[in-house]
Amino acid sequence: MPEARRIGLTGAPGVGKSTLAGHLALRRAPGKRLGILAIDPSSPRSGGAILGDRIRMDELQGMSELFVRSIGSRSTADGLSDNLPEMLDLMDDFGFDEVLLETVGVGQVEYAARVQVDTLVLLLLPESGDVVQAMKAGIMEMADIFVVNKADLAGAQKMAIDIKRIASLARHEEGAWRPSVLLASSSKPESITALSNEIDRHQAWLGHGARRAVLHHQRACYRLRRLIERRTAEVVAGLEPSFFEAPMIQQLDLALRQITQTG
Repeated sequence: MPEARRIGLTGAPGVGKSTLAGHLALRRAPGKRLGILAIDPSSPRSGGAILGDRIRMDELQGMSELFVRSIGSRSTADGLSDNLPEMLDLMDDFGFDEVLLETVGVGQVEYAARVQVDTLVLLLLPESGDVVQAMKAGIMEMADIFVVNKADLAGAQKMAIDIKRIASLARHEEGAWRPSVLLASSSKPESITALSNEIDRHQAWLGHGARRAVLHHQRACYRLRRLIERRTAEVVAGLEPSFFEAPMIQQLDLALRQITQTG
């Protein structure tokens, strides 16, 4: 079964992920079936979430080829959602060509987002101190494309130069992808086009060799780990009478078979 291309947008809250996702979707939607999954943080007390990302995507209303779904992060602390792997599988089942995944954005714990998508775009704000965060090895190693968003603000050019300088210090194996640094603004359509083209370039690079197979194995491992963590938490909280009920065994068996098939 063909798999949808997965593009992740992450970055600190307020960096403009939802707005950029909307403009990027407008650019990439023609000629394909595209879905957007936007994750909002859930309240640790009530479990509720505002699910307001779609408010910033008004320009997408009325586009029948687009599917937009806001989901709460629920019990996760990694910027994603409990049932995200299953939702992404459904997007494949229903024939989507591409999925844009907008994470909550929680800084240094973006590894989960890294393995769930093919191309990870990290958004940064000018003069926000994000350069210091970006200097940390974890973020530099995980992002495929750096985007200095709201590039009409002061300091955007300087920040892009700083990120390029920092990225140039990282060691890369021969043939490895070298993260690019772009400037973007919702008021400059050409910058959205440039980002879309760079995503296509990374997707083409990813199609060579065993790079996708490695990603698939990492996703299967993440899915199994999250499944065990979630079910264990439910048992401890008294929400399920037994860890070893039939549905749980079936899900574990599926996750283990996925690891075996991708390993």
